[in-house]
Amino acid sequence: MALTRESATAAPTAVGRREVVAQWLGTAARLGLAAVWAWAGAAKISDPAAAAQAVRAYRILPEGLVRPFGYGLPFVELAIALLLLVGLGVRIAAAVSALLLLVYIAAIGSVWARGISIDCGCFGGGGAVAASKTAYLQEILRDAGFLLLAGWLLWRPRGRFAVDTWLAEN
Repeated sequence: MALTRESATAAPTAVGRREVVAQWLGTAARLGLAAVWAWAGAAKISDPAAAAQAVRAYRILPEGLVRPFGYGLPFVELAIALLLLVGLGVRIAAAVSALLLLVYIAAIGSVWARGISIDCGCFGGGGAVAASKTAYLQEILRDAGFLLLAGWLLWRPRGRFAVDTWLAEN
């Protein structure tokens, strides 16, 4: 459809305005989630032994998987952050984000239910702490909030300043 002078300068419709708002919300969700993953990955990558210790504290994985998981997780988190930052493969990055967040929520719920007192190690550190130092409910609610961001991106992956959007339009 060719744009006429009148249609190019016409006021945006309600549907058009909603789409613009949705794209900006998607951009905010994408960049916010990218910042979370970048922060989490960067905090762990400088001390992979501590990241493995944090994974071990959950007492969920067999010892043979603790080290590969602890050492590899920061790289996965940073890769997701990079994809979300540039807006490439947003729906896939959001799906991996949602999966990881569900695993984190389940793991935190598991240690809470079993009465194990740990720091989650979500942003570095981790391991055993005094029972008074645990914050399981806040951690689960925080991750649930991040899960909502990932859910939004699964539903509406397109946003502003994203490679995916640029590729779709060109």
